[in-house]
Amino acid sequence: MPSNLARFEAEWVKPAEAVRDVVDTYWAVRWDLPPGDVVTQRIVDFPAVTLSIEEGDVPAPFVLSVVRPGAWSRDIRGRGAVFALRLRPAGLRVLSDLGLTAVASELAITAGTDARAHAVLQTIASASGVAERAARADETVLRMLNRRPLGRAQLIANAALDALTASPRTRSGEAVAAELGTSERTLQRALRATIGIGPNDAARRIRMQEVVRRLSEPAADIAVIAAELGYVDQAHLTHEFRRTTGTTPGRYLRELSHSLQSLGT
Repeated sequence: MPSNLARFEAEWVKPAEAVRDVVDTYWAVRWDLPPGDVVTQRIVDFPAVTLSIEEGDVPAPFVLSVVRPGAWSRDIRGRGAVFALRLRPAGLRVLSDLGLTAVASELAITAGTDARAHAVLQTIASASGVAERAARADETVLRMLNRRPLGRAQLIANAALDALTASPRTRSGEAVAAELGTSERTLQRALRATIGIGPNDAARRIRMQEVVRRLSEPAADIAVIAAELGYVDQAHLTHEFRRTTGTTPGRYLRELSHSLQSLGT
């Protein structure tokens, strides 16, 4: 194994077609840092709920994470591993008995806090290795979906997030609702019930993800990026970026680069 992967490695796995209305992606990370090393990562959440199986120097073995109001930081230290299910908006109701109001940012999942999600994660955790866990997750999620099929609000929320992701320009909730043939109020309720935020906030976060991706490319031009993504100008992009992340695009990228170098990736 190359020396950099001995410190940190990451992997993404597509879910089976039959469960893609519930799961967006499976992802896994593993790290092994020397004693005393701490790497701090600043994170801007994608608008999604995540269920994770965590091992090693982590807060809890099973965790449910929701969208934070702004950027947040996580310290990586010691040795550990995570296998996670990033859910589609429809996914939470299928795999959990909790409502979003029960979770401030992260919640340790136990049989007492959420029996349904605990059983799902326990079943997936009984498999070993990323590929085996992804296959076990596909089987488990499909079984849960058959027991609790998707409702109209869940389907609307999925379609809305798909529309926003497909075109990450500045778009209003009203425009997205019109595109989906529903009312803005119905769209607001559907997204708030499934991911905890409305369409305007979801669109803002998706644009921020796209801004970071484009700024990370060679010879990136922030003014061009601002124009292509529908910002009024570069200053507007920088203002929105600071509002969401608490820092400027340049500083965020420097912090990200430093984190990746520290992890050896």
